[in-house]
Amino acid sequence: MSSQTPTFALWNKVSQVFGGRGLFSLSVSLKAPYFRTILPMVREMKPGRCVVTSPKWWGVHNHIGTYHAIAACNLAEVAMGMVAEATVPTSHRWLPKKMNVEYLAKAETSLRAVAELDAIPEFGDEGQEIDVPVNVYDKKDQVVVRATITIWVTRKKK
Repeated sequence: MSSQTPTFALWNKVSQVFGGRGLFSLSVSLKAPYFRTILPMVREMKPGRCVVTSPKWWGVHNHIGTYHAIAACNLAEVAMGMVAEATVPTSHRWLPKKMNVEYLAKAETSLRAVAELDAIPEFGDEGQEIDVPVNVYDKKDQVVVRATITIWVTRKKK
């Protein structure tokens, strides 16, 4: 069995060529269509860390013209999903279980989500919850949203 998920293998194949990150990000949005609403661009993806950006455009505006809170949650979820795809081995599967979000400031610019694990966990036979912290930054490097997304990781059935 390959040690990389198909998603992470695709990232490693295309991210270094011209336009590859854009094509990869588009493929993520085609696989999970709701992500298209935020126009995500995966900038960095490796075990334990992922960076995803999203432009501020009218499709993510709220009633006061700032970046909608739930759109920011969507961005955090993309970053969490990509870090999970790069970190969880192919012998296991992951599912989002819960999300805790703090809205710290109005998001008035494009955003950058950074999902980063303190340490890569051991993946055994027992199911386990893994908390994936995600900070969402504005263009001034201010954290505007802080999320912890808990994923449930289990060994795949043979």
